[in-house]
Amino acid sequence: MRIALAAALLLTTSAVAARDTVPLDGAWQVRIDPADGAAAKAHPKAARWFPARVPGSVQEDLIRSRQVPDPFVGTNEGAIQWAGLTDWQFRKELTVTPAMLAHRHLDLVFDGLDTFAKVSVNGQPLLAADNAHRRWRADAKALLREGKNEILVSIASPIRTLQPMVLKEKHPLPGEYDSAYGDEPKGVQTSPYIRKPKYQYGWDWGPRIVDIGIWRSVRLEAWDDARLDHVRIAQDALNDAEARLTAHATVVADAAKTVTLSATVTAPDGTRQQVARTVTLAPGSNPVTIPLTVANPQRWQPVGYGAQPLYTVATTLGDDTRSRTVGLRTVALDRKGGAFGFVVNGTPIFAKGANIIPFDSFPARVDPAEPAGLLKAARDANMNMVRIWGGGYYPDDAFYDAADRLGIMVWQDFMFGGSVTPPDADFRASVAAEADEQVARIGDHASVVMWAGNNEVLSGWENWSDRKAFKKAVGPDEQERIGTGMAVLFDRVLREAVTRNAPGIPYMPGSPSTDYEGPVDTDANGDRHFWDVWSGSKPVENYLDSCPRFMSEYGFQSMPTMATIRAFAGKGKLDPDSPVMKAHQKFLAGEGNARLRLYLDQRLRPAKDFADFVYLTQVNQAQAIGLAARHHRACRPVTMGSLFWQLNDVWPSISWASIDHLGYWKLLQYESRRMFAPQAIVAEHRNDATLLTLVSDATAPVPAHWRISVRDMAGRTLTVREGDATLAPLSATPISGLDDRDLFAGTDPAKSYAVAELLVGGRTVSRSIVERLVPKDMAYPDPSLTLKRDGNRLTVTARNLARAVMLDFGDAGGTASDNGFDLLPGESVTVTVTGKTPIARTLAR
Repeated sequence: MRIALAAALLLTTSAVAARDTVPLDGAWQVRIDPADGAAAKAHPKAARWFPARVPGSVQEDLIRSRQVPDPFVGTNEGAIQWAGLTDWQFRKELTVTPAMLAHRHLDLVFDGLDTFAKVSVNGQPLLAADNAHRRWRADAKALLREGKNEILVSIASPIRTLQPMVLKEKHPLPGEYDSAYGDEPKGVQTSPYIRKPKYQYGWDWGPRIVDIGIWRSVRLEAWDDARLDHVRIAQDALNDAEARLTAHATVVADAAKTVTLSATVTAPDGTRQQVARTVTLAPGSNPVTIPLTVANPQRWQPVGYGAQPLYTVATTLGDDTRSRTVGLRTVALDRKGGAFGFVVNGTPIFAKGANIIPFDSFPARVDPAEPAGLLKAARDANMNMVRIWGGGYYPDDAFYDAADRLGIMVWQDFMFGGSVTPPDADFRASVAAEADEQVARIGDHASVVMWAGNNEVLSGWENWSDRKAFKKAVGPDEQERIGTGMAVLFDRVLREAVTRNAPGIPYMPGSPSTDYEGPVDTDANGDRHFWDVWSGSKPVENYLDSCPRFMSEYGFQSMPTMATIRAFAGKGKLDPDSPVMKAHQKFLAGEGNARLRLYLDQRLRPAKDFADFVYLTQVNQAQAIGLAARHHRACRPVTMGSLFWQLNDVWPSISWASIDHLGYWKLLQYESRRMFAPQAIVAEHRNDATLLTLVSDATAPVPAHWRISVRDMAGRTLTVREGDATLAPLSATPISGLDDRDLFAGTDPAKSYAVAELLVGGRTVSRSIVERLVPKDMAYPDPSLTLKRDGNRLTVTARNLARAVMLDFGDAGGTASDNGFDLLPGESVTVTVTGKTPIARTLAR
């Protein structure tokens, strides 16, 4: 590796004093703001100071002190609503030493304040905050004294703060989901007017818990003449011979001063080289660049396409060092002719993955290992991309570090969940500051391959009936003012933030979007959110009706595991229509379990009991999404991505997730490993014929053999079609359209099926079962399963066909290395398990 500097270093420099940091996380105190007399009277215990934890929220503090029950358990959600309607104060005592006061600056830094916050020191105002997605900093030296000091953070209820203004609006801006608790009138929502995680106001997969608190870290930074504020690494050019990078540092100085900055680059093999640059600073903020050249660069590749070598760039000013880990790669978004496909290092990548929602209703309590574990689960299921959905918050650095290491591409939404945005300039200015900060923090991660301006804001404005009614009600002038404000925000403000802070990374103004090229959310151009199936109650076979350019949302619900259900529902009798089950089903305001039944009635046999109902919903989900994902892959190159909704849960619930809130894999997560396999055979039965398509993500040809055999329920093979094939690189190749009369030769549709297989190197790498009837109409025999356990190894054997075998660990929970699989007559599979020995469930009656 060679690193070159493009400027001579001849100036004499002076030393920069060290920056000292005092962490202020941990123990604080909280109480109801005395000015909120009504709340103090209603909740006298909370009106007195009680322990708080930072980072965190007052809701978490109330739960820990047992002033409110856990909202994740039972029907307790309503009992915590008052906390989000109350004004609060947080305080901490800070001891300041003479040595600290000797510094010229003592900055209080809040990485996250949620949301309308005022900070005072020793009774004197320091700063006011109004955006939960920003860092807030102010010099507190003039307010601090030697010895004990009090930091007081007063945070007002976001709903009560905004509601008087919103209630005066003749036509309030359309929002997302109405409150079920009467704190806001129907259709009169405050959430569109605030920069705060929108999911906290309730969604169709999560509770309404409007957090209030100091939700990210706090510290006191002591510095003198200059400090290193931020560093990002830009990749200016990349080819096989060299990579040209620039370390962009922002240095804040309190007076003119000449200083030296250095950049140390550590290659994947551990070799290190350092470059320095001397500059003269002016008072205020100073951009400083250090150009670097890396010879013979090692490229970062998405998982499945190569390794993920990472370089570390450590930028130093005096004793202050900021390290960034970067991967070298090129990324482009192919938009030719309406296309929507990612090209990394010149290779067209079919995106396989899922959407990620916030990890918890209380972000501060998320275990730092959880996001990395979720990404590992995605990779283990053959996913290569996740989309960070826009109604939550920007994840911590550790999330993107893990994505870099694992080779998982990240589609990053800006935090707009669907509500129409205010058109005023002050709102856009706040968003602009947020965007610059977040893109500069996140944008140089190799895993981040696209930014999108919002989730469904622009498409909703164009297509949704309530938005159309709103536009008609406000009239053409106001419609134009609001529409123009959104165009400025999403097409200019956010696009420019990406261009400025992450040059070369694709940007789209929303999702779904055509980048203003025409109608949105169609198959012809841009990405799609397809909800005719599930939300529209259409049959799952409708997934096969078209080939979108990129499917960025589609989903199908199921129950979580029994262990997770018991964790929130308790030990009593379970019923899908019980109050506790409805409380944890947010689709259709708690009535979504009727949709589960609708699809079970359409496709599967009746449930034998509640646990069997859980099993059948998970089978339905896995089969529906498996059908759709395989179809998307067979549509390549027209379709270049399939991201189902959703990977995770924000709380224990009945939802679209493939991994439930306690981390247990549903059958869909296991199915993802099969439907996203690097080489796959897709067998689609439609219109009395079976179409076979061979799919390969490999960048080189793959010799293979395909076979489709028709069998009866006794296991006899009736007909076979097969052939050799060379799988073309990065392709989906239709190989055979087989008419039922030829393939099934007049066999009874209820008593016969076909097995489509793809073999590579003599080993089956992909298999699908083709049935001409929906499963409920199939005459499945008793599979006569046997289970034999040897330590943590469990062997399952079927005498007859066993469809969708689920190893059910019941209330106690457990894990299996594979699940939801099919077994042909006489076939065995051995899996690794934890927990007690499970029972096996199948689709047989």
